[in-house]
Amino acid sequence: MGLFEREPELAMLRREARRIDEVGRVVTVTGDAGAGKTSLIRAAFGNADPDGTRVLRGLCDPLSTPRPLGPITEALGDELDAPRFIGALSTRPTVLVIEDAQWIDEASVEMLRYLVRRIDVLPVLLVVSYRDTVVGVGHPLLPLLGDIARLEAAASIALSPLSAVSVAALLDGSGVDPAIAHELTGGNPFYVAEIARHPDQRLPSTIRDAVLASTTGLVADDLETLQLIATAPDAFDDRLLPVLGIDLPRLRRLEATGLIVRARRGIAFRHELARLAVLDSVGPGGASLLHRRLLDALETLGSSDYPVLTHHAEAAGDDARTRRYAALAAAVATRAASHSEAVAFLELALAHLDSDGAAAEPDELRERAEMLEQLSTEQYMVSRLTESIASIDAALRLRERLDDLDGAAAAHDRRAVVEYYSARRREAEHHAELAVATADGTPSGASARATLAYLAYRRHDLVAARAILLDAAGAGGHETTTDDDVAAIRFAITEAAADLVEGEPSGRPRLLLRAAQALDRSLDEVGTTAFSNLAAIDIEHRRFREAEDVLARSIPVTIERDIPICYQWQTGMRARLHLLRGHWAASAEDAATILDEGSAPLASVWPNLVLALVALRSDGDDATVGEHLDAAWSLALELGESLMLLGTLAALAERRWMGGPFDLRLDEAAGHVAAAAELPGTEWAIGELAVWLARSGRPLVLPASARVAEPHRLELEERHAEAAAAWLALGSPFEASLAELHGPDRDTAVRALSRLEEMGLDATAARARAALADRGVHGLPALRRASTKANPSGLTNRQLDVARLVAKGMTNAELATHLFISPKTADHHVSAILAKLGLSSRREIARRAAEFGID
Repeated sequence: MGLFEREPELAMLRREARRIDEVGRVVTVTGDAGAGKTSLIRAAFGNADPDGTRVLRGLCDPLSTPRPLGPITEALGDELDAPRFIGALSTRPTVLVIEDAQWIDEASVEMLRYLVRRIDVLPVLLVVSYRDTVVGVGHPLLPLLGDIARLEAAASIALSPLSAVSVAALLDGSGVDPAIAHELTGGNPFYVAEIARHPDQRLPSTIRDAVLASTTGLVADDLETLQLIATAPDAFDDRLLPVLGIDLPRLRRLEATGLIVRARRGIAFRHELARLAVLDSVGPGGASLLHRRLLDALETLGSSDYPVLTHHAEAAGDDARTRRYAALAAAVATRAASHSEAVAFLELALAHLDSDGAAAEPDELRERAEMLEQLSTEQYMVSRLTESIASIDAALRLRERLDDLDGAAAAHDRRAVVEYYSARRREAEHHAELAVATADGTPSGASARATLAYLAYRRHDLVAARAILLDAAGAGGHETTTDDDVAAIRFAITEAAADLVEGEPSGRPRLLLRAAQALDRSLDEVGTTAFSNLAAIDIEHRRFREAEDVLARSIPVTIERDIPICYQWQTGMRARLHLLRGHWAASAEDAATILDEGSAPLASVWPNLVLALVALRSDGDDATVGEHLDAAWSLALELGESLMLLGTLAALAERRWMGGPFDLRLDEAAGHVAAAAELPGTEWAIGELAVWLARSGRPLVLPASARVAEPHRLELEERHAEAAAAWLALGSPFEASLAELHGPDRDTAVRALSRLEEMGLDATAARARAALADRGVHGLPALRRASTKANPSGLTNRQLDVARLVAKGMTNAELATHLFISPKTADHHVSAILAKLGLSSRREIARRAAEFGID
């Protein structure tokens, strides 16, 4: 019947599609069911444009638990990881349509978030349609919508009901009173269209009645067949027709109703509202029988679409088949690294076990325990830590009832890991020790010792960590491990990390080797843990280039393998890296992303410190600063790790230097420094705290055993020029400016003030001006702003990526090839970066790359 009152929206979609040669775009299309979202999108992109733009569509199906990566797989034909997904979209201008995203799975959400973060450098228009009235708090789609809301290259279309004028035009010649129809339908386009299809019948009072008016001419057997087709929420596979005895004459009679159409995946209803109306017409108890018939037919075909089989088994009320297919669907989801969907399927399988375990047979108890253990692991992977602990506790109780020492030890071991990521070190160590004690020569003993060694390493007690490693190496029986054992890989990761902390360079290639080995075997958690620790060590020791290389390699892995807990940790570490390099915008962007998502407590310490310091240095908002410092301190105390404790104390001392209130927690600094002085790898944290205490007028007497990193040592010895030179060589302009500011040379100190102003650190610069005035320095230059000179602090993460490639000498054509964009788009990005840096040519970017921290 055509589109009514959608001309502006149609024009917008087509206009956005024409712009993707310049910059990638995102458009959301929202509206109630029947508002015409699909009709609008099909009218805009019914066929590929003559300029070669292709249109890919992915539908989200209303399954009880969605398929992992369902719409992504449908749109592109294969299960892809994130880099290959981007690569597949970058080969030519593409409109990617994701329809009915209110039913989307979490793995697809993460894949689309990966796309959205790179959309500006891709020739892609992403169109996402969904019913906004059903997307509430906690909905899987919300993180993607949040990312889209922060994009400059995003637009939204909200479809309104039709006006009375359009309803009258649509019903023209039907004999139906348009005013009554408008009042009855509320202007819902689908509802009005159904009335227009049956003008000779009494006005239906509901959409259901309007749809069922099309079925009045069907005999009972035909109606039942239509209802059977309606039980398939995705589409009715053509291969099912002969299995269910549906012949061609009957199919033609059903098509004559106008309710079903031919679709790519088989027979489908013209609209989801029509399918639901027909399904709702089934009498009491009838729906479960129809689902059972369809389930039997799918089994006859040998279907391995476990999410669909699970859906029908559950709707049929068949506990045994629901449990079996949900467990199989969970296994597939885990192998596909779709951990969120694995959680949902395992929860469903557990809900359909025959017994709650109170009077179950041993085999039933083992089955429940195994499912609970798998569920706990998957919940941990997606950072649902409280639920993960509850699941493993339930499994532990079952293992104890079964007198299964190995299973109980494994449960304690898993509990230890989850407790640690929950920032509860004491509980983590308690369960790790119980795991070792319970194992008593069982196969789980090696894993328990690996966990205990790792916990010791994380608090930098390398003596204890190595003692555990040595003990495990000498253990006999089942605890003897080989290079291929998971525990052996974990032992090797801890040993390599400990060596690197102590300055042994061979630790780096060994960590990279073990990460690759683990990921090759789909040991996602183990492999990404190796990357996480390598990046953390590099950042702590101010090896910025190495840390950037590791994170550029590892963060995409955490996304493509759906490991939110590791993504959170690594993105938080990248926030700290950006802070130390003076990239304030990118630093705050990463930190806010992690805290806004409700990250694991372990992953929240550095993001809280980053946001506290960015706020402290830029606008001096003490309430914000205090809130984040309190959160970081509380978590650092629970974890008991020197680097986090000293880092938070250094931030408190900087706040004091800035004129903030005296904080009693600073009285604890000497004790924490004395404890850290006995541990390796703490020289940077000790030096940072000592310098800020000295600046704030509370110099610290360091214990004889304390080691201090070179730039901090130089400043404590009042060799400020040498300290500044060391900081500049490392790529830390903020620390270099602060060292010069506190030096004796007036001109150098004034130049340092100017650089702080150029960085956009208004609060720190104001404090620096006051400090120079207190020293009797007069005739200070007029206030300068960040926009007056080259300044990388305002570049976003994406702009930093592009700037690094420019600094390597890439031409626009080379940028276009590397980033999968047109040369015109590449030129657009370079121009934006030059404007932000206040430079006139890309050659200046390359020449000053080290200064900007993009070399």
